Amino acid sequence: MKSNTNGRRLRERVAVFACIAIVAIGIDQLTKYLAQTHLSETDHIQVIPHVLSLTLVHNPGASLGMGSNATWLISLFAIIACIVLVVLTVRTTSMVWTVLFALAFAGAFGNLIDRAIYATTFLNGKVVDFLNYGWSVGNVADIFLMLAGIGIVISILCNVPYRTEPQIEKDDAQQA
Repeated sequence: MKSNTNGRRLRERVAVFACIAIVAIGIDQLTKYLAQTHLSETDHIQVIPHVLSLTLVHNPGASLGMGSNATWLISLFAIIACIVLVVLTVRTTSMVWTVLFALAFAGAFGNLIDRAIYATTFLNGKVVDFLNYGWSVGNVADIFLMLAGIGIVISILCNVPYRTEPQIEKDDAQQA
């Protein structure tokens, strides 16, 4: 009975992870497609004056253009991060951590898609960025990564457990 419950909970977490990741990656890729379709690299469309504008940039690096000479290394790091996030999701018993890992996975994988699709050699493609904050230009995948990072820090500070013992096991231990 207890392994059946644990299996059901794992399936629920995997389903939540997959749904969030698929929807988030879809939103990211759709917004990047729309940016490339409707913006040119010379456009600068104000959305919120002095806060947010739309500017199309093809970024070979990471945040703030750092690492633009090591795009393949950033891609390799993203692949490893995606694998680690899937493993962490399978190992956690927390739905909160599952959601946070799904958002981080979607962000990393969304940008990795760009690096693979727009590559001329091994994973050296550029990421489509279009959300101009004045100090940096990013995309929706970056927002998912930021939300996941903030959520992880808050979860750690609030002692949200990564794993909890199933209630059934606690009841069994008390009866013994």
